[in-house]
Formats: sequence, structure tokens, C-alpha cells
Amino acid sequence: MAHGALLRQHSDDPELASHVMHDFSQADLDPQTKGMLEYAAKLTKNPTSMEKSDVERLRQLGLTDEQILSVVLITCNFNFMTRLADGLGVKVDDGRQEAAERWLKGPALEQNWLMKAKA
Repeated sequence: MAHGALLRQHSDDPELASHVMHDFSQADLDPQTKGMLEYAAKLTKNPTSMEKSDVERLRQLGLTDEQILSVVLITCNFNFMTRLADGLGVKVDDGRQEAAERWLKGPALEQNWLMKAKA
């Protein structure tokens, strides 16, 4: 819920943010973004089903190998941190939200491929 709230807060399109949060497949997204989300969802829900063709699909959508690695690392990091927190019964401090917002307003802005839809 925190990620969805952050997305709605920083989005000019709260409806899009809600679609992404609840069912990204119904959102009006460019093919590259939708492909990254489909890949991340598959890696999260059924990691043993990943195949070379999943990576090839991202390449066909125009992602570089470096960008694909970033998608994998971001997905794995979020999955790891979520499971770690859930497994230990950890509640996220409010300060973590502030740290995420600082990242989104700073270093993330330098990642054009991450922050801007491809024209």
C-alpha cells in the first residue's frame, strides 16, 4: 500500500496509479513498461518458470542487458526485503518512506529509462 500511495502522490494520473497498483495489465502503459512489469510479476510469482525467452522479450522491447539486469535486481531486492520484513514481523518505519521519496526525487531522476516512458 505504501508504494501505491507514493505512486499516486507523485503521479499526475491517480487512476493510472491505481491500475498499476491493483492490476497493471489494465493500465494504459507503453509496451516496454508493461513488459518490464510482466517480467517482474512472473519472476515474483513463479521464479522457476523463468526462461531465456523472457529475457529475449525484454530485449525485443528495446531494453539493454544493463536495463534488464536492473529490472531483475530491483525485483529481487523488493522481494527479498518484503519477505525479510514479513518473516520477522517487521513494520516499516515512517522514515523509510522519506528515504524512498528522496531517492525518487534525486538519483532515480538520473535513470531516464526508469523514469520516462519511451516515445
